[in-house]
Amino acid sequence: MRLQILGLNHNTAPIEIREQVVFAGDEVSRACERLTDIDGVDEAVLLSTCNRTEFYVITSDGGRGRLQNWLRDERSLDPGFANSLFALDTEEAIRHVFRVACGLDSMVLGETQILGQLKDAFRSAQQAGTVGQHLGRLFQHTFSVAKKVRTDTEIGANPVSVASASVRLAQQFFAGFEKHTALLVGAGVTIELVAKHLVGKDIGRLFVANRDVERARNLASKFGGYAVPLSELEGTLPEADILITSTAAPEAIITANMVKAAMKTRKRKPVFAVDIAVPRDIEPEVAKVRDVYLYTIDDLQKVIQDGQMSREAAAVDANRILDDEIRRYLSIERAKKVSPLIVALREQGETIRDGVLHEAQRRLDKGVDSREVIEFATAMLMKKMLHNPSVRLREAAEHEDVEIIDATRSLFGIDED
Repeated sequence: MRLQILGLNHNTAPIEIREQVVFAGDEVSRACERLTDIDGVDEAVLLSTCNRTEFYVITSDGGRGRLQNWLRDERSLDPGFANSLFALDTEEAIRHVFRVACGLDSMVLGETQILGQLKDAFRSAQQAGTVGQHLGRLFQHTFSVAKKVRTDTEIGANPVSVASASVRLAQQFFAGFEKHTALLVGAGVTIELVAKHLVGKDIGRLFVANRDVERARNLASKFGGYAVPLSELEGTLPEADILITSTAAPEAIITANMVKAAMKTRKRKPVFAVDIAVPRDIEPEVAKVRDVYLYTIDDLQKVIQDGQMSREAAAVDANRILDDEIRRYLSIERAKKVSPLIVALREQGETIRDGVLHEAQRRLDKGVDSREVIEFATAMLMKKMLHNPSVRLREAAEHEDVEIIDATRSLFGIDED
């Protein structure tokens, strides 16, 4: 059995490709089930976020090509998508899982949200019945490593997030937020963080639009804002100086025509927009609309990098911990491979011991001298225990099998002298 990872992320693929392979909601568990239907795939976990879609699988024959073909067919992808994929196995794959969980492979170095997303992915796979003992042990160890890194390093210090980066970028467009209006589309954790940062910068007015208007109302009420149902989104767009979106919609909910109409009403007042979602909430053509400045999650990278320099030293410490934990995990896994053999060896020994003990007791019951019985029992025990190794050694000598001879010396601690 071998651990393999196949996937793409913000390091290997632009948003135009990543948004084609997003799995959301119940799709995740169903995809895991379909993955384990592939010949050679025994266990599977799927992690799909705005920045990555990665398949963690245990395979019996290393069928990487079949996984790639499955993904291509599953999402009707152009063959060229393969250039954006990466594949890892064994030790490299283990390191990658650890790095992802610790936030060391994230766009925002050391961010904590990815660990929760990884735990959700693991639970979805468990519910789908696609996690066995191999991935079960790997992920439990991974979560333990992530906790250790958070505890023993400063990787989470001076937090930088996509939400804070969006607001920081907006500040480059507007000298102050007091006279401006922000429209946030979505009502999840990211949008709540954006709202918190905007209010912290004294935003003038705040609108929150969401398909579930009750969620929008609950979020808006926390920050003194106004809730808007998606049906009224087009009518609210002309009010927005700042537009930030992050929904789980499968396709764009803000079109170029909607924005063009809003800009006519605004009389060319500029709009700063950030689309954090993958797939994107705002049609890419909106970037061509005059006086609209549209950014995607990939465009935020420089802002994020500028704000996380203080975490670089902590990342060095974190990687040292990972080196130790990878060695420890591999040692545990190797030990588990030999455990059945150790058990069988002990059971064989117990069977021999029981037989000798039974014969010794029978002799004692007949009145044979105890010293003689002890002599018999120890000699018989040694003879039975060493019979098979002795036979195998003689065969090894006849066939000049040096490896068996050397292994026997090592196993029993016998010096060549």
